[in-house]
Amino acid sequence: MKKIKLRKWVVVVLVFLIFALALLGAYGYTLQSVSKTSEEVTFVVPNGASKITIVEQLKDANLVRSKYALLLYLFFNSDLNLQAGKYTLNRNMKPSEILEKIHKGDVTLETKTFTFVEGKNVLDLAKVIASTFSYTEEEVKSVLKNEEFIKKMIEKYDFLTEDVLNGNIYYALEGYLYPDTYEILEDASIEEILVKILDNTKVKLSSLDFSGSNYSMHDILTMASIVELEGSNADDRAKFAQVIYKRLELGMTLGMDTTAKYVAQMEGKNVNYSVMSPYNTRRVDVGMAGKLPVGPIGNPSLAAVDAVLHPSDTDYIYFVANTCTGENFFNVDLMEHSKKARELKEICATN
Repeated sequence: MKKIKLRKWVVVVLVFLIFALALLGAYGYTLQSVSKTSEEVTFVVPNGASKITIVEQLKDANLVRSKYALLLYLFFNSDLNLQAGKYTLNRNMKPSEILEKIHKGDVTLETKTFTFVEGKNVLDLAKVIASTFSYTEEEVKSVLKNEEFIKKMIEKYDFLTEDVLNGNIYYALEGYLYPDTYEILEDASIEEILVKILDNTKVKLSSLDFSGSNYSMHDILTMASIVELEGSNADDRAKFAQVIYKRLELGMTLGMDTTAKYVAQMEGKNVNYSVMSPYNTRRVDVGMAGKLPVGPIGNPSLAAVDAVLHPSDTDYIYFVANTCTGENFFNVDLMEHSKKARELKEICATN
């Protein structure tokens, strides 16, 4: 009798063990990846989502075999904190690997791309940043006006000096924000965006040799910003650079319309070529004879900076543009210059 009872208990235990092993096997199977083939899947964990909701979404996305097995796994691993965000997962990942990635907050980093065109100024950049990221133009301009931030940038970059702190300058970083196409993390702060641009400026400027110039970096970039806007091609840029040097040498005003236009844009007014401003190179009575504007009027390309470093081997003093075609004409003689200006005026008037 005892032997029969013993056999029954042995059978019960064996059945239990077989059942337990079967359950463990099934549990282990459901915690394997749904596929051995690599297949990336973008998965978003919403803010405030519960573990149950996240597990159900993983099952709906066919990233796990069983939501019940995963909930059981989470019960035994209650320390796993599932963080909100966008994740790049793979169907060949085990559920444990998926949960670990979400626990660590190993989110997919999204980027934004924008292009800042050469010759454009900081107001244009503020518009570009605002249209690309979740910031307003006023927020961007506020950072660009932040003296504490500017001083940190001066400490960080050797090409930035205290010249930019001149109180007459509208925006300290004008001229120093290199025009290019940028790819930046979508959650980057305005400061981080500007640092990214300044990092590029550092790289670009380091490719040029400034040792042969007697002018400061601030003066060179100021000249380059004018050359960028006045010259339409490499040859013209080099000639405009030469004219600037010649006029400074002769104690003349630069007489560049673009500097007065810059004042108008900064102040939101109509262009006034007689405006009293340390930017307006058309006026003698504000001390602009033989002087550069107080700072750059835009952000020049490397080609414009190079033109300032390597002006044309000419001796021009005067220039006039064909307003119909944009073609520039240079001259060393005032009479010839005036004659050309009248000629071009008549040509445009008849076209």
